[in-house]
Amino acid sequence: MIDSFTALYGIFGNPVKHSQSPIIHNFAFQYHNINAVYLAFEPDGISKSIEAIKNLNIKGASITLPFKESIIDYLDWVEEDAAAIGAVNTVINKEGFLQGFNTDYKAAVEPLKPFGIRGKKVCVIGSGGAAQAVAYGIYKGKGNLVIVNRNKKRGETLAAKYDADFFLLDDKENLHKIQPDILINTTPIGMSPNIFDLSFSLDYLNEHTIVMDIIYTPLKTRLLNEAQSKGCTVIDGLAMFLHQGAHQFRLWTGITPDIELMRKTVLKDGNS
Repeated sequence: MIDSFTALYGIFGNPVKHSQSPIIHNFAFQYHNINAVYLAFEPDGISKSIEAIKNLNIKGASITLPFKESIIDYLDWVEEDAAAIGAVNTVINKEGFLQGFNTDYKAAVEPLKPFGIRGKKVCVIGSGGAAQAVAYGIYKGKGNLVIVNRNKKRGETLAAKYDADFFLLDDKENLHKIQPDILINTTPIGMSPNIFDLSFSLDYLNEHTIVMDIIYTPLKTRLLNEAQSKGCTVIDGLAMFLHQGAHQFRLWTGITPDIELMRKTVLKDGNS
């Protein structure tokens, strides 16, 4: 029950109507008997988000598109990793002093740890905000990065940042040279409603490739379905989503929530 002592948390982005974050965080607050509620906010701009966080005394906030980069200029302190990535997805409000963190890069590598990252060739598709965080996580994990992107300038910029190889997504003559141990799609290609779109041809992979997609609507993208049919090990988008949320929850409360319980809650409430 919400009362005068209930702490307020929330997600800020535009759009956020279909975000699953309220499901996992409200479940975690209830499960751990924390008097708090997590709501979704869809402001017109980042300055309004900052005003809301301060005026409503929101204790912690998740930041999503399109505000992950622009919010940095409004924060009082930003952790080293978030500054290096150039994006913040988590805010802690300490009596008006706003601290920024990035949990996306940790969440990207967490599902891959059982397979090992060090020394593996990891191909990241995309160059946007998610790709920036994923690439940083792989770089910190000592993986050998390869960037594949439609936009040459953006792709080469990201690749240069981490001394990675770069290939254009439509370079059909050379993509077969990559032969990655791990492939990660960070683009929205294949996301509902365009579920028949394919972000990367399976002709360039073999049955030993680990294929990860950060999309979780649908849970099984065409990329993952075809990769699984080919014999690849696949990791769906809920893995990264839940891990970044778990890292956020720990930053806010000091408690590490149960990932599997959170997953079951999302699948049940989201009718996935």
